Amino acid sequence: MKEKGYVQIYTGNGKGKTTAAIGLAVRSAGAGYKVLFAQFVKGQPYSEHKALEKFENITVKQFGRKEFIHSKPSEEDIKKAKEGYKFVYNALRNDEYDVVILDEANIAVFFKLFSDDDLIKLIEIKPEKTELVITGRYATDKLIDKADLVTEMKEIKHYYQKGVMAREGIEK
Repeated sequence: MKEKGYVQIYTGNGKGKTTAAIGLAVRSAGAGYKVLFAQFVKGQPYSEHKALEKFENITVKQFGRKEFIHSKPSEEDIKKAKEGYKFVYNALRNDEYDVVILDEANIAVFFKLFSDDDLIKLIEIKPEKTELVITGRYATDKLIDKADLVTEMKEIKHYYQKGVMAREGIEK
């Protein structure tokens, strides 16, 4: 039987937040847990989706457009984020997954697609044994206070500063 589930946040400006969440998803799937990997803001296909699709107990859902949000979100960005929020809310309310990962949910809050109070509501309705992971830069102090574990990825050096673009299988 699964133990108590906690709330984890992976934040900061360094690389590795989504990658860490994917590692946890794979580990959880290996333990036989049912995992929801819900990506906000992102709608592009990524290499990790091909890998995660190989696990029958990992569900991947994207709630974003194929383009990045660079300034003001479009109506479609807001619509997709709210659709994703509702999907996750119902999944938690119905206790459908053992592990729920909200990838880039902090960025969705940053762009005001929904609020940190909305994410806190998800924390509050989370079933006791469900692990909830929230990723993305700019985690608010309110969310950090509610979490049980917070990891900050700190960028010290990155090759993109030398003009290296995102590479297939490494960054995308």
